[in-house]
Amino acid sequence: METKKILLDTDIGSDIDDAVCLAYLLQQPACELVGITTVTGEPVTRAMLASCLCRAAGKGDIPIYPGCATPMLGESIQTRAPQGAVLASYDHQTEFPLHRHIQFMIDTIRANPGEISLLAIGPMTNVGLLFATDPEIPSLLKELVLMCGVFSNAMPRTGPREWNAYGDPYATAIVYNAPVAVHRSIGLDVTMQVKLPMEEARLRFHGGLLDIVRDMAEVWFRSRDYMIFHDPLAAATLFNDTLCRFERGRVEVELLSERAKGMTHWKKDEESGRHEVAFRVDRDAFFQEYFGRFPAQEK
Repeated sequence: METKKILLDTDIGSDIDDAVCLAYLLQQPACELVGITTVTGEPVTRAMLASCLCRAAGKGDIPIYPGCATPMLGESIQTRAPQGAVLASYDHQTEFPLHRHIQFMIDTIRANPGEISLLAIGPMTNVGLLFATDPEIPSLLKELVLMCGVFSNAMPRTGPREWNAYGDPYATAIVYNAPVAVHRSIGLDVTMQVKLPMEEARLRFHGGLLDIVRDMAEVWFRSRDYMIFHDPLAAATLFNDTLCRFERGRVEVELLSERAKGMTHWKKDEESGRHEVAFRVDRDAFFQEYFGRFPAQEK
């Protein structure tokens, strides 16, 4: 089976979908996870959470680098990693290389030109700084896949905004202006369709890595009674691009209006557009792909 070299940038520790996504990548036989960087508030705690899942999967040698705690400009909208509450129960790495995440990303991509799929599922700070620091990097990527934005033209201009896009709107603008060969986005208007109620999620998350994810999810369930698979859907499209229907066009990021800053404005352009955006998802096929990767879920 042909594998893909995946570099994951994540804000694991807040919404549960990052942990759900990482567990999937660790079980996906076509995934060679070459490194993980964490982003936004408490990045070291987030790195510990990523390490917890990697070690449980027998892949504790995957490099993990804590990244930026704050956005490029403006105030943070996310300062804590609440799921860190579970760390006392699981083995995890406690020391990490600090302030080296951008260099790690540069070195990894330059050592594998045209081979790295960069999967970004948190605010765009790390990726924006990566592209600003080394402007040649986008052209050296195989592909860039983002869980980011809202693209339905039915959405009003001033809302809603998607968390990862407005978590650092200036970084988001840099990312969408980057000349990547394949530039794909799976937005909130599509990911909202892959949702499980809390009780069903509790039943389905059992065995191996899913036990740890379920414990992390209990922190999430204190304030919500559902689980939405935003990030796992983006990850799954790397290995099966028929799960979503993509259209080609252009994305612009709102920076002028304070009320709408971070909004992603979409214009379809099949001829010259360089962004690919998901507009439909096969929900049943996605859940079959996700849970089918975990032996405890096979029926």
